[in-house]
Amino acid sequence: MDQYCILGRIGEGAHGIVFKAKHVETGEIVALKKVALRRLEDGIPNQALREIKALQEMEDNQYVVQLKAVFPHGAGFVLAFEFMLSDLAEVVRHAQRPLAQAQVKSYLQMLLKGVAFCHANNIVHRDLKPANLLISASGQLKIADFGLARVFSPDSSRLYTHQVATRAVGCIMGELLNGSPLFPGENDIEQLCYVLRILGTPNPQVWPELTELPDYNKISFKEQAPVPLEEVLPDASPQALDLLGQFLLYPPRQRIAASKALLHQYFFTAPLPAHPSELPIPQRLGGPAPKAHPGPPHIYDFHVDRPLEESLLNPELIRPFIPEG
Repeated sequence: MDQYCILGRIGEGAHGIVFKAKHVETGEIVALKKVALRRLEDGIPNQALREIKALQEMEDNQYVVQLKAVFPHGAGFVLAFEFMLSDLAEVVRHAQRPLAQAQVKSYLQMLLKGVAFCHANNIVHRDLKPANLLISASGQLKIADFGLARVFSPDSSRLYTHQVATRAVGCIMGELLNGSPLFPGENDIEQLCYVLRILGTPNPQVWPELTELPDYNKISFKEQAPVPLEEVLPDASPQALDLLGQFLLYPPRQRIAASKALLHQYFFTAPLPAHPSELPIPQRLGGPAPKAHPGPPHIYDFHVDRPLEESLLNPELIRPFIPEG
């Protein structure tokens, strides 16, 4: 740490505090993530190892945050990243109105280029969300926080836990178009209700692998038709809705790939994607991001053996999906 001068605190993640720092000799500004080891015998946390491995597996790319160094410090270690001024969550939060279409296209295009690069290197991120999409002083978007990433094989049938995934590319696109999340659930079942309300109730006809899901027989929902996306996002262009619809499909294998999405007509019709220098770049405020509305108390955590109504902040969300009789 002697080679760096701490300039301030940026925020705090799951495994450590992030500081803004300056290299004493070169003057380079970096972000230092200090990871403390609670017990030395436990070794380095798995999430930190995954982040290091994922970033080291990939070559430098302008759409993925660069890991510059890893070094020990006290009873832990430090990851040195290139410094990024803000993140996409800050951009959306401080927008006075939904972003202009050229800005949405630019952010989405950079995100897709980063995701396509990760997938080409057999890395699946699994924690894509606006707070993990960092923005440089020049407006460049870069994917960060690979703590939940996995190296995968396209031909592998290995199953991964469902408890780590956050928003995916389609949900981020919808949030950029809408100015707020499309599915703002506070726990598993509430999240599911919002998804069902817009995308409709899935069935084996539209999703053949549905019956193979571990909890398929534990919950049943009344058949509900999907809501047309043009009603959900009335100000979005037909091209935007077409691309969004190809992202928001229940069967994962039917969703459009990032590399193919980059060729969609959405990016080639007016207005064209804005240049990064034309994008808003709010300063980081530091500390955890405020929530749009208060989170639920612990008693609302969802369990399959508890009545659905007891798992919801707003029980009315579930009413349209409860089978009658």
